[in-house]
Amino acid sequence: MNRRRIPLALALSAIVISALSAAEKPAMFRGDPAHTGVYDSPGIAQPVKVKWQFHTEGQVVSSPAVTDETVYVGSTDHYLYAIDRASGSQKWKFKTEGRVTSSPCVAGGAVYFGSYDGNFYAVDASSGAQKWKFPIPGERRFAAPHIHGATPAGETMPDPFDLYLSSPVVVSGVVYFGSEDNNVYAVDARHGTMLWKFPTGGPVESSPAVVDGVVYIGSQDWNIYALSAGKGTQLWKVPTGGPIDSSPAVSGGTAYIGSGDGSIYAVSAGGTKLPSFATTGFVDSSPAITDGTVYAASNDGYVYALNAGKLADVIWSYETGGPVPFSSPAVSGGVVYIGSHDDNVYALTADRGSKLWSFSTLGAVDSSPAVAAGVVYIGSDDQNLYALGADNGKELWSFPTSGHVFSSPTVAVGAVYVGSDDHHLYALRT
Repeated sequence: MNRRRIPLALALSAIVISALSAAEKPAMFRGDPAHTGVYDSPGIAQPVKVKWQFHTEGQVVSSPAVTDETVYVGSTDHYLYAIDRASGSQKWKFKTEGRVTSSPCVAGGAVYFGSYDGNFYAVDASSGAQKWKFPIPGERRFAAPHIHGATPAGETMPDPFDLYLSSPVVVSGVVYFGSEDNNVYAVDARHGTMLWKFPTGGPVESSPAVVDGVVYIGSQDWNIYALSAGKGTQLWKVPTGGPIDSSPAVSGGTAYIGSGDGSIYAVSAGGTKLPSFATTGFVDSSPAITDGTVYAASNDGYVYALNAGKLADVIWSYETGGPVPFSSPAVSGGVVYIGSHDDNVYALTADRGSKLWSFSTLGAVDSSPAVAAGVVYIGSDDQNLYALGADNGKELWSFPTSGHVFSSPTVAVGAVYVGSDDHHLYALRT
């Protein structure tokens, strides 16, 4: 996607990664280190049954990472679990002293993840033995007075929607992640030694995208940052008008990201702020990009398709029946999929924004859809996971979990894996 000259170290790393087995290939947030939000994998269209269900002692809001043999997922019971993909039996579990709600990244035989106990961990993917632990003493839930209009207005309280930590990305033997201690970290993936940390002026819940030796990330200090992946030096900083929870998508030498000021920003790899696009609601959703178009959603209830070269050029917009605060668009096969707080999942043509179908879940949809081979998978506050036909929105099957589904589903090796607030991780297949 990005046509800039690729540094030798990254090129060599790409050669090494391409030689690994599928089980060893990195699995990470938004599908790839650039966070493009574009998906392509086999899907399951027939009604499913429980292949297995795995019980934890806490809510499973973490999204699972799946390899050929193992499913990795965190739980609010303070454990990271490794579960046999075929049988659903526990291979091992690793205890932390805090909730594990982040989505793990699996790369190079290790699993990387953060915990609310103030540590970032690397554990052996086969045995669960701790490889290293990196302390982050300032890790915390975001708190503020009068948050979301809560009363009394003068009381400082944690954000009830602060469910996740920044998801790690592993590139060329380095793990990158943000923290609510206001820093962005780069840690040696093998030894757990800090290579660098970069201080921002606010908590960093945004997940970093890493492309061509540059780390792109947002902060709640209202700024977008580009940092040298090798040294952590600031290449540039671009201000926005609000806090940033959105994660950047990078393509064609440009980073795209949403802000709490209601705008979607585009910044060139050189740090030039390009024309932005203003919505009338905050943008915590993370954009997707493919074929020269940026797809983004806003709390104003609209889904937008914007010209990647000039965001002010709106290709189309589609109004849902409610705000879209958290669900991020997924793109596959010429279709954009998004969930809305109006209790619907929408499928829109990528070129024109025409509604192909919508599906009512009877519960607010905050999770981001996963798309695989003609099937859309999405969880809902009505405590169901749905599989919908990508072409017509027909309900292919639904699965009740008896708990809210904030976990994003993962489709791999003929099954759908998803966590639930009912304390279970489910493996579903025909």
